[in-house]
Amino acid sequence: MARTTAEVFNFALWPFAVFTVLHQVIVKGTNSTITDDFAPVYKASLAFLNGHAIYGENFDLTDPHYLYPPSGTLMIAPLAIIDPEKSRWCFIVLNAAAIILAWYLLLRLFKFTIRSVAAPTLLLLMFASETVINTLGFGNVNGCVLLAEVLFIHLLLARRDLLAGLVMGLTIAVKPTLAPLLLIPLARRQWQVFITAIGVPAVMTAVAWPLIKDPMNFVRRTGPYLLKSRDYFNSAIVGNANYFGLPTWLTWGIRITMAILVVISLWLLYRYYRKDGLFFICTSAGIIMTASFLLPGLGQQYYSMMLFPFLMTVVLPNSVLRNWPAWAAIFGFMTYDKWLLDHWQSAGRAIEYLRVTFGWSLLLIVVFCVLGDRYLAARREGRLDTGIDPAFLLPRPPEQGAATALEHASVSTSDPELEPPTPSEAGALR
Repeated sequence: MARTTAEVFNFALWPFAVFTVLHQVIVKGTNSTITDDFAPVYKASLAFLNGHAIYGENFDLTDPHYLYPPSGTLMIAPLAIIDPEKSRWCFIVLNAAAIILAWYLLLRLFKFTIRSVAAPTLLLLMFASETVINTLGFGNVNGCVLLAEVLFIHLLLARRDLLAGLVMGLTIAVKPTLAPLLLIPLARRQWQVFITAIGVPAVMTAVAWPLIKDPMNFVRRTGPYLLKSRDYFNSAIVGNANYFGLPTWLTWGIRITMAILVVISLWLLYRYYRKDGLFFICTSAGIIMTASFLLPGLGQQYYSMMLFPFLMTVVLPNSVLRNWPAWAAIFGFMTYDKWLLDHWQSAGRAIEYLRVTFGWSLLLIVVFCVLGDRYLAARREGRLDTGIDPAFLLPRPPEQGAATALEHASVSTSDPELEPPTPSEAGALR
């Protein structure tokens, strides 16, 4: 029986969280879906093990393609040791386990325990999001990449630089999703991170290159394809601009404007928050990752999984996410809702295709506005030397606290009902 409000929420949320996890893994993960990211990975792994060509994709088709580099091929090749169905199930379980471990590490990162209300709340929200549902349903590796990101943040904060670089290097060897986050150790002058972050994929590429039958096809065919933007399954600015037929000058104008906002936001974080390790790293990671989805040639909704550490900063007092526009933006790219309309098909397609792009864009705009407003307020009040945290988070001046204490003291001694009794009155009271 629950005795406190926290216990009530725990009892209510844990069943929802556990059964949501089971549903996404067992039902969504094993049922057929419109997209199968795992099939080309298994096919390439099998071809590698049998000494066949790998990089012969027909990029004129819209089906998922095999895009991993030779180093990634070497790492994922064991997937093809067993039959494709069991291999897919193992891959889904591996990613689900990685997401759950990332969930636990996020709780530890922000000083929460398994018994706190935050534990079932975070687990439920993660597994109810589009990014987790489609990662498991499509058979994608994003769950492992999320775990690598959270481990990377933990190790950066602990100043275990070589291990942080090792984790980053292993993810870059498979897919370079997290590579932009190397800007963070660069800003923090954690130089040893780069030894392993660059060395690991370089060594693995050197080992894999002679083992692959057609490695140069990755350079000649796959590489150029990765640099192109496409107008389908692409929520980056350029993807939707191509789909809706925006002029080139307008597309570049939007991208450059958003890039300027990102640079200013990162500069403000570096200038005024780099000593606040947890807030600086997680907020910077969120800005960098969102920009890497929005501004280059390809961004897909389920990439948003890499924003979970940033979204958790809402529990910090100086978080930039403590406002409703930020969460309106997050709704745009995190929910599994579909906005396609049978009766108004054109409007429905526009909402559905643009909501992720608008969500990422609005999130970057909100961060820029919050940090910019803090900077302007601090400059106006002449306290830039002490930081730009909002005024309500600043410690009260000692003289103000002392004056308040004196006022309370004068009030208490001037009130006859609160004055101490005289000796005669005390004797009467006894």
